[in-house]
Amino acid sequence: MSTFNSVAPGSHRLDQLYAEHHGWLKTWLRGRMGHAADAADLAQDTFLRVLGSGQTLPADQPRAYLTRVARNLLIDLHRRRLIERAYLEALTALPEPQAPCLETQYLIVEALLRIDALLRALPVATREIFLASQLDGLTYQQIANARGVSLTTVKRHVHRALVACMAAV
Repeated sequence: MSTFNSVAPGSHRLDQLYAEHHGWLKTWLRGRMGHAADAADLAQDTFLRVLGSGQTLPADQPRAYLTRVARNLLIDLHRRRLIERAYLEALTALPEPQAPCLETQYLIVEALLRIDALLRALPVATREIFLASQLDGLTYQQIANARGVSLTTVKRHVHRALVACMAAV
C-alpha cells in the first residue's frame, strides 16, 4: 500500500490516480445517478475525500477503493435529498408569512442532517425506543409492553439516546 502523494515505484500519486480513473468514475456515477452534472460533482467530491482522508490506497485495486468512497458519498447525497425533500414538503403546509427565509431553511436542513446522523449512530433498539417515545408519544410502559421488554430496559435505552443527544450539543 502507498499513500496518494508518494512517488515510490508502483505507487499512485493523486494526479496519476485522477488522470487514470476520473473519467471512469464519472461514468460509473452517471449510470447510478442519471444526471451528468451530479455525477461530475460527486466524482470530484470523491477525489477530494480521498485526498483529505490521509488513507493509503490499495495500489492493486484503486477503482474498488474509489467506488467504495463514491458509493458512501452517494448514500449521503440521497439521504440529504430525502431529508431536504421531507422538510420542503412540510414547509408547503405553512402559510407563506410563516415560512422561514432561505438562510434559516438551510440551517434547519443542516440541523436535521446532524440529527439524522446522530440517530443512525445509535444502536437500532435504542433508536427505535427513543423515537417511539419522542415522536410517537408512547409512554415507557407502552413501549415496554409493545416490545416485550422491561420498563427498566426502555428507560436505559431512552437515557442512552438522551446522553448521545446531549454529547452532540
